[in-house]
Parts: sequence; structure tokens; C-alpha cells
Amino acid sequence: MTVVGGETGLQTPLPPTTTATRRIFRRVADAGRAHEEGAWRWAARVAVVLPLAALVFAVTVLLIKALPAIRVNGWDFLTGSAWNPGSAYGATVHTDGVAHPSGSSYGAWPAIAGTLQTSAIALILAVPISIGAAFALTERLPGWISRPLGLALEVLAGIPSVVIGLWGLLTLGPILAHHVYPIVADHMPDVPFFRYFRNPVGEGEGLLTAGIVLALMIIPIVASTTRDLFTQVPPLPKEGGHALGLTDWEVANRVTLPWVRSGIIGATALGLGRALGETIAVALITGSILGHLAPNIYSPMSTIAATILTQLDGAQTDGTGFAVATLAELGLVLAVLSVGVNLTARLIVSRTSRLGAPVGRG
Repeated sequence: MTVVGGETGLQTPLPPTTTATRRIFRRVADAGRAHEEGAWRWAARVAVVLPLAALVFAVTVLLIKALPAIRVNGWDFLTGSAWNPGSAYGATVHTDGVAHPSGSSYGAWPAIAGTLQTSAIALILAVPISIGAAFALTERLPGWISRPLGLALEVLAGIPSVVIGLWGLLTLGPILAHHVYPIVADHMPDVPFFRYFRNPVGEGEGLLTAGIVLALMIIPIVASTTRDLFTQVPPLPKEGGHALGLTDWEVANRVTLPWVRSGIIGATALGLGRALGETIAVALITGSILGHLAPNIYSPMSTIAATILTQLDGAQTDGTGFAVATLAELGLVLAVLSVGVNLTARLIVSRTSRLGAPVGRG
């Protein structure tokens, strides 16, 4: 006798589940799991292919658009310095079947050199500062200070580049030109390399100011990434280094930094990619001088991205379309530089990813 629903009665036993029914349920469940796994698998494949497809599509469009300019400009485009759109009112000339204004001549070397110079200055300034800031936030400062400072570092990465460019043009550049650059120019030794710094400093628009502003823009990227890497270093290797008699600096140099060396190289590559492609801020600060290699570190110049930005509006008035094709060729050069930087960074990471155990002083 059992109690069912609060009343006494007989319990009717349920029919036992047959083996065939269990097999059906199992097959249905297995089919559902297989369907979910298949959906996730296809979603993962699409997620992997989409970025590559977007890159290939962008480069292909640039290449197709730039083909007329490549046929006319040739290899001299990479080594030439002249930037002359030609006569807008003269007769149209045809070269190798490509129409272009009479007298048009383009050379990208000043823009390429300016891009590499400003990016190099930015890396030289930003990488040591970023690593030092990340190390201080994770290893030296207490949590009640490091947490808000880390948040501020991440907020800096989200500031629009046009705001930083205006600040650099209106505030930082004049301050450096009036109070810092003259001291540097006066105290540099009169030897071949340092003569590059012994020149009139101008008004703050130029190569060095652009490099400093780019450094300020990539410091949050490199420092935030490096800080996250430092937090992933396990404490036992560092404690083992101290046990072997290493100082704090030696532990950082022989344990912490080698442990995250590959990640730091990757973070540096991210910062370099940002510096190579930065447009608005650089266009505001460099002075946008076309066809002009900077004779000194304070001189106005231009970069690839800044040249494309400043010349695109005027290029669209060229009825032959050759000026736009030339800018597309310039953009293709920048794309090749960016891809080359990332591939080089990957090669360096693959060769420096081996870790070494800390060694005591013996």
C-alpha cells in the first residue's frame, strides 16, 4: 500500500523502458550533439577565414586600382622624390595605354622614409617606457595605486587620434619647440650623427614631434599588453631566482622578462602597426610637406598615411583617375610594410620563444 495524492491506494507500476527505446533516445541525443558540434565547427571556420578574406579582398582591390599607376610609375616610384600631379588644364598623355595629366610625376620615397623614421622614434621612446610602466604596475606599486593607474592606461588607449593630434599641434609642439628643442640643439656634440639634432627647431611641426606623439599613442597599447603578460608569470620561478641569490633586478632580467619575451615582441609589433598606419594625428603634426626628406630631426615632412589623407581630395579632381591610382599604389606600399612587420614579428617570436631557467651567481 502506498499513499498517492494524500490518499491510500495501490501504485500502478510503470512499464519498464525497453532497450530499443533507450537506443532511440541515445541516437537522438547523439544526433543533437553532433549537430551542435558541426555548427560550432563551421562557425569557428568562418571566424578564422573572415579576417584573412577581408585582408585579401582589401589588398586585391588596392592592387587592381593601383595597376595603371604601377605601369606608368614603375620601380622609380619607390625611390623617387618628386610629387607633381601635372597640369590639370594641359593635354592628356598616354603612357603604356594609361592616361595621365601632362607632366605628372610621383615618387614615394620621402613618404616611406617619413613613415619609417616616425615609427622608429616612437618605438625607441615607447617600448622602454611601456615595459617599465607595466613592471611597476605589477611588481612594485601596491594594488590601491596600480589598479586606478592601470585603468587610466587603458582609457588613454581609447582617446581619438584627432584629439591627440590637436593637442600635439596646439600645445605639445610649441612647448617642445620653445623650451626643449633649443636646449637639445645647443648641447648636442658637433659630430656626424648628432649634427642631425643641431639645426633650427622650427615651431614644433616636424619629425621629432610626430615621433613623440606616436610614442604617446602606442604606449597604452604596449604597456597594457605587457602588464597582462607580467601578471601571468607564475611566482615560483621568481621565488626560485631569489633563493638562488638573485637581486630584484636580476630576477626581472633573467626570469620575468624572458618568460614573457615573445609576448612583448608581439605587443611591440601591435604598437608598430599602429604607428605605421596612424593618419590624422601625424597629418596635423608633420607639416605634410610632400616630396621632401627631412634634413634634420625637427624638419616638417610627411608619411604614407598622411600623404593619402591630404592628397585624396585633390586627387579626385583628376579626370584621368591617375592621381587616385597613385594613392592606391601608395596605400599598397603601406599594406606591404604592415604585413611585413607582422611577419617579421612572428619570425622573431618563433625564434625567441624558448625559455631559460634563472642562473644564480654561483
